[in-house]
Amino acid sequence: MKKVFQIQISLKGVKPRVWRRVLVPSDVLLSDFHRIIQMSMGWTDTHLHQFYIKGLLYGSPMEDDLDDFGVEDYTGLKLNAFLKKEKDKLQYDYDFGDNWEHTVVLEKILPFDDKLQYPVCVAGRMSCPPEDCGGAWGYMDMLEVLKQPEHEEYKSYMEWMGGPFDPKEFDKGLVNKALRGAF
Repeated sequence: MKKVFQIQISLKGVKPRVWRRVLVPSDVLLSDFHRIIQMSMGWTDTHLHQFYIKGLLYGSPMEDDLDDFGVEDYTGLKLNAFLKKEKDKLQYDYDFGDNWEHTVVLEKILPFDDKLQYPVCVAGRMSCPPEDCGGAWGYMDMLEVLKQPEHEEYKSYMEWMGGPFDPKEFDKGLVNKALRGAF
């Protein structure tokens, strides 16, 4: 019988905590799960990524030989090969320069519901940090600057981001629209 995983994805190192809860088929490919994380969190998928699972690295095949970096090719590998029971975890890393680390936790194993279209985001909190903002520490610094319009860096941040940024904003509907359009 087909199962569904209720997964929580949390961004490490930022406060308040940025997280998403998604429902995915248990047999989703890791390559597709990567795309689900990207869309759910609000990343743009413009940087390298990898999964860190039980001491091993898994990622997409690149032009360079994966063996040079100790990364196993995840082509054809399914999520249920790594997450087997509730509370199982893995780490997802995105943008090796900014070093965004995500904790991925299997919260529940649910029966497949034919009335739902998977994947689906069922909850979340806070905006995803902007791409290339300097990782968790750079993002936390940016949030402090944005609280102070008189700060010397405020104007440059506003220009760089192209306008206001609300760190509390999260729109589940937009996430699900993106997921429906891709899967």
